[in-house]
Amino acid sequence: MSEVYAARRERLRDHCTATGSGAALVSRPANVRYLAGAAPSGAAVLLGGKEDVLLCPEAPGAQGETGRPDESLRLHVLAAPGADAAVAAAELLVGEGADGARSLAVEEDHLTVARHRALSQVAPRLGLADLGGAVERLRLVKDEEEISCLRIAAEIADQALSELLESILVGRTERHLALELERRLVDHGAEGAAFPTSVGTGPHSGMPAHRPTDRRVEEGDFLSVCLGASYRGYRCEVGRTFVIGTSPAPWQIELYEVVFAAQRAGRETLAPGAACRDVDRVTRGVLDSAGYTEGLAPRTGHGVGLEIDEDPRLGPAAMGKLDACVPVTVEPGVHLPGRGGVRIDDTLVVRPEADGGPELLTITTKELLAL
Repeated sequence: MSEVYAARRERLRDHCTATGSGAALVSRPANVRYLAGAAPSGAAVLLGGKEDVLLCPEAPGAQGETGRPDESLRLHVLAAPGADAAVAAAELLVGEGADGARSLAVEEDHLTVARHRALSQVAPRLGLADLGGAVERLRLVKDEEEISCLRIAAEIADQALSELLESILVGRTERHLALELERRLVDHGAEGAAFPTSVGTGPHSGMPAHRPTDRRVEEGDFLSVCLGASYRGYRCEVGRTFVIGTSPAPWQIELYEVVFAAQRAGRETLAPGAACRDVDRVTRGVLDSAGYTEGLAPRTGHGVGLEIDEDPRLGPAAMGKLDACVPVTVEPGVHLPGRGGVRIDDTLVVRPEADGGPELLTITTKELLAL
């Protein structure tokens, strides 16, 4: 993998050269991991000195949630307890007298005012420029190794969900079910949950990002679940809705079929070259046509990877078009206040039609099951 990380850093270096910066300082954890293979707490990556450097407040431990550092990077462990890796990077760059490093590109949106001021103080002759979303743009299209990690994360999430569905659910609380799902994720090899697991029952079902409560599952409830696994830093998402203990009521069947049709329409729109806003438009259009225009989520889906919410955003005002090998979610839902609702959420990878079209990573059944 060392050559992969080196190639990523070289692409970022090319960007910096093109924009007039002789060096770059990356401090956002997901971006550090993308460039260095690991993101120990408080770490930063410096590009553009005599060699690329990973600066850490303390020596990285064994590979875990933060990953394993690329061995081709020079590791610089800060000597002073509590020292700031970003400030230390600027000091190192000035001390080395790096050629062409008259300007240092930094991730301004990740630096506090105090850190930015400290950088200016230790390197007063070094102009600070904004790196912007340069690393995030590099992260947008995933290589097959990254997609493999997402595929495994999806398999873990599917397995945890399928095991829960085989257990007795009536009488258990939303909070208990969420905790059990997160335990099962770890049992099956995940580093942890990709985000806080959402379990909604009865009137809570179908609510986006619902925080589990002590409400107990009852006969006839809709049960909506949204969870994800993190594997080697890569995060996926799956969401499903079920009916508890009895045959679905007519209104539940009708609502489920509409959301399922919307989700299918969105999935079928995923293709290289498709406008991001068109995925949202097609999905939202199915719900609008059925009369569900109130309270819809502001967007249909989003990218996933080292973070659970990445570009591209699939919403009405989204700009740009989809590329091949971009993983996204398609997650429409409808919530009827006081009654409940339906959410269906999949993680997919955009693929051209010649390669079979969008690759579905989360395969838990979307049939409306009565549990």
